[in-house]
Amino acid sequence: FQKHEFFVDMTCEGCSNAVTRVLHRLGGVQFDIDLPNKKVFIDSEHSVDTLLETLKKTGKNASYLGEKSVQ
Repeated sequence: FQKHEFFVDMTCEGCSNAVTRVLHRLGGVQFDIDLPNKKVFIDSEHSVDTLLETLKKTGKNASYLGEKSVQ
């Protein structure tokens, strides 16, 4: 799996819950949400485009920051 890092403009628990919901619906992902820094880290075989489109379904501004090297 690649670990991808995304920026999502989350301001509260509700925002992170929305991210959790859309990612669970997509399936096949493991993720961590860093609410204070507005980042979402995703382990997945899905393409970056698919993940980004999914994150945008929350209605939040989302962008791809790059790959994280998995230690």
